[in-house]
Amino acid sequence: MKFRYFKREGPHSVLADDEFYDAVESGLDKMEEEQELREKLKTGQIPITPPPTSPAIQHRLWPEVDRLVKQQVAMARMGIGECGTGWQLFAEDGEMKMYRREEEVDGMVVDPLKAVHVVKGITGHEVCDYFFNPKYRYDWETTLEHMTVLETISDDTLVFLQTHKRIWPASQRDVVFWSHMRKLPNDQDRDGPDIWTVVNNSTESPEHPANVGKCVRIYLTVCLLCQTRVHPPKDGAPITRNNVSCKITYCSVVNPGGWAPASVLRAVYKREYPKFLKRFTSYVINQTKNKPLMF
Repeated sequence: MKFRYFKREGPHSVLADDEFYDAVESGLDKMEEEQELREKLKTGQIPITPPPTSPAIQHRLWPEVDRLVKQQVAMARMGIGECGTGWQLFAEDGEMKMYRREEEVDGMVVDPLKAVHVVKGITGHEVCDYFFNPKYRYDWETTLEHMTVLETISDDTLVFLQTHKRIWPASQRDVVFWSHMRKLPNDQDRDGPDIWTVVNNSTESPEHPANVGKCVRIYLTVCLLCQTRVHPPKDGAPITRNNVSCKITYCSVVNPGGWAPASVLRAVYKREYPKFLKRFTSYVINQTKNKPLMF
């Protein structure tokens, strides 16, 4: 006899919202414990062997990449008051402030998020490099089960397939997206360091169609915008990590693909987004503290 697996995720789930949230929270805690253990046991980086590069400007995706990067950077540079109405401050910790706006599409929560943070001792180039570079991805993205570089368009533009760990009772998720890293001129301080950004956006892959098999496809748009601030020492001494800080603006819109209770998703976002930003920036600080500054 063959047994069929029926997903419990959906509006008719037998679990109440509080049970659903408790199960998701427990799954996230377990992932954190596994990540801590991996870091203790880790002896080296996981090698990534991407295919040969090709100039991004000649690629079929380039018009979309260039258009969306410009659009997302412009939106990231806007203040909350300029981004329209409905933004709510939902998390604040020191320099970090996180805002969200409640939105649903076909009954699914797709709340836009905007976070602003200032971190001392790191540069915008360093933050974006660790966020973009696939060889670091397993280190800081704790929900990641498997990551593949489907295509290396150029050194600054990649196409990823990521499968994320299943958190019971939700279905497992995957996502296909292009990622582009770009240096921007510093319009406010022409003598200051350049501004760096990484933009990720969902795309299609004929070899990896959506919602085939056990995974539900996530759709996302993410922008990380980083501006280095230099505070030169008064005595004219060389600039060190004590003299730099990084203003980070993180914007995202994520469609989870499959149904889950809105109250649960918003509770999870409120818990996880601040932890993600603090965990990622702490990781960059630890990785760079004994290395030369990268502007």
